[in-house]
Amino acid sequence: MNSMRARIANGVVVGLMMGALAGTMAARAQASTKTAAKKTLVVASDGTGQFKTVQEAIDASPAGNVRIEIKPGEYRQVLSITANGVELRGLGARAEDVVLVYDNSAGTAGGTGKSGSMSVSGDDFYAENLTISNDFEKRHERSEQGSQAVALLLTGDRAVLRKVRLLGYQDTLYASSKSCHGAGDTGACHASRQYFVDSYIAGHVDFIFGDAKAVFDHCEIHGMAHSMVTITAQSRPRPEEDSGYLFRDSTVTADAGAENILLGRPWRDYATVVFINTDFKAQLNPAAWQEWGGRLKTSTYAEFDSHGLAGDLSKRVASSRQLTAAEAAKDTTRAWLAGADGWNPEAVR
Repeated sequence: MNSMRARIANGVVVGLMMGALAGTMAARAQASTKTAAKKTLVVASDGTGQFKTVQEAIDASPAGNVRIEIKPGEYRQVLSITANGVELRGLGARAEDVVLVYDNSAGTAGGTGKSGSMSVSGDDFYAENLTISNDFEKRHERSEQGSQAVALLLTGDRAVLRKVRLLGYQDTLYASSKSCHGAGDTGACHASRQYFVDSYIAGHVDFIFGDAKAVFDHCEIHGMAHSMVTITAQSRPRPEEDSGYLFRDSTVTADAGAENILLGRPWRDYATVVFINTDFKAQLNPAAWQEWGGRLKTSTYAEFDSHGLAGDLSKRVASSRQLTAAEAAKDTTRAWLAGADGWNPEAVR
């Protein structure tokens, strides 16, 4: 009996050891996958790289996990990134030195969502030191219908854009999500998380729009000359979606011909936008927010420490509010973007 017990005990020990070993090997394999070095590809329009166009380099890495370095120049083509872990890094001295541009519009491409000079649906996208532009309005006559022209359509999760210039006119940045849009989507859903830091975004009508969970950190938001400039048109469709835009420590500037500058208007019923510590170097309409389809009453619009040419705060629309210092202190990048996986976008470089 004692011999049998010993054999059983030994068997249990061996089994536990084998299980632990298998677990360790699996963990190591997972860690290896996560830390696998990205291959690097070089794009140069003059032929001194591996590819002459950016899309060629993207297509050469269908599985993603690639760092694409782009030498100075203008690259005029529509770009599509669907794989995860794609990095685009400009090799110029300034973001202005590498320009990714096209001139589609809603009218020419068959819809606003199809007009993007660049469309990114892959997760863990990273861009640094480059310009993404849609120059439709510069190259074509603007009309009241069909002139929406997206520079960047971004729906991927855990995206970071650092020292990037996003240039356009109407609908420059479509910062949105992949989920929550279906006819049958009625429950809770999590929006795509996106972090824009030390970047420059220019446009006029609704030029930052969509339903991403996005933070704009130390950015310059620039209004182009137009009879009305609405910085945001956030589109949180229902309370259960965790989306909204947070602007922290940013600056608002504008062309001399930019009129009636507003922080935003609600594209969908539960639009959510917060501005914290914003320096207005262009005159803001004191109302700050504009009605759109009766949605102001269900939207969340808030500010803290808007200064400079921020207008008379007592004249803000009644449905918006001024945060207390304690409330504003809670609206950090980590608080907005960490999510269930504890993502820290500030550490991504």
